Amino acid sequence: MGTRKKEQWRRNLAVLWLGTFIAGMGFSEIMPFLSLYVDDLGTFTKGQLTMYSGVTYAVTFFVIALVSPLWGKLADQKGRKLMLLRSSLGMAVVIGLMGFVTNIWQLIGLRFLQGFFAGYIPNASALIASETPREKSGNALGILTTGYVSGNLIGPVLGGILAQVFSIRWTFILTGIFLIIVFFLSATLVHEHFTPVSRAQQARQGSWLNQVKNPKLILVLLVSTLIIQMGNNSITPIISLYVKQLMHNVGPITLVAGIIAALPGLSTLLAAPKLGEYGDRHGTSRVLVFGYIFAVLMYFPQGFVSSVWLLGILRFMIGVSDGALFPAVQTLLTKNSPQSLTGTVFSWNQSFQALGSMFGSLFGGVVANIFNYNGVFIFTAITLLLNFGLLWWLVPEIRHFRQQHA
Repeated sequence: MGTRKKEQWRRNLAVLWLGTFIAGMGFSEIMPFLSLYVDDLGTFTKGQLTMYSGVTYAVTFFVIALVSPLWGKLADQKGRKLMLLRSSLGMAVVIGLMGFVTNIWQLIGLRFLQGFFAGYIPNASALIASETPREKSGNALGILTTGYVSGNLIGPVLGGILAQVFSIRWTFILTGIFLIIVFFLSATLVHEHFTPVSRAQQARQGSWLNQVKNPKLILVLLVSTLIIQMGNNSITPIISLYVKQLMHNVGPITLVAGIIAALPGLSTLLAAPKLGEYGDRHGTSRVLVFGYIFAVLMYFPQGFVSSVWLLGILRFMIGVSDGALFPAVQTLLTKNSPQSLTGTVFSWNQSFQALGSMFGSLFGGVVANIFNYNGVFIFTAITLLLNFGLLWWLVPEIRHFRQQHA
């Protein structure tokens, strides 16, 4: 039985890696063209286009932030596999339908529903966290992170090719088909050893935070997820404009911007599994401390570069800190919460990540307007430094990372 379970968690990891890869690819191949698609759906002024594009982008994250905790509670009652099936099938239908919309409100409505059905990635993470032996969880979550990141890297390129060869509408339809494949892979090949927690048990146990040994640690880690994601997303809207400024509006700007936008994902892909494995052996807290210090050191100079090549090198390095921070936070959440609460904890983590995406886009735009593009990188570095200070102050375990292997 032990050997069978060992084989099963490895097979789950392989199947869910492919599932998160396709899901990541499906979401990201749409994102670069969303505002172009909005523009196709009506005759808008520049101000209206910016507003509608912003609402279309943000509404999904807003809904994810609201509904994720409810899905997490259900995952702990009914199983994470069921949540994977709900999410992949629901999003396959919703994203496929986006290819047939005729006005902006239909698109915003479907983006709202997309947020409602979201949750494939955190439920895949929760299933891997609960099915993998604890001493391997850092490495497994690091590997799973590379699935989503690789999909995110390939998505915009594939989306660009599909939009060019077919049309933007066909990109949505094909993404829906990819997600149907994810649904069937998850239904047939993923196995879960699940002990349901009844509603009555959940009610008796009270708030999920009362059931964890260290609620303060969990809350600080959730806030950290929000801040790390906010930092990443505050850069996304302005990176191509910053590249344009650095290149003095001359040369293949879109190509260079695309490459620079992809570089952090590439280095996350290389770094995450190794850092996860190192954390399992020498302590996850050590990886987390490294991630924060390295991120701050890499973000500050990005606000002062005068060469697009130097920006590229620093963006590549940011992927290393992402490969440390996200899996390390998830691993610490796993190791510090009971297995019966994995779904709940990971869905709250998704909720905070969605809020980070939403606030990041908003703050990025506001800071860029007031302080120019350079200010966004400096703002992100200061925010991460404050976040690290908060962790250092409120979580003594982080300070004693040399003595322990948390």
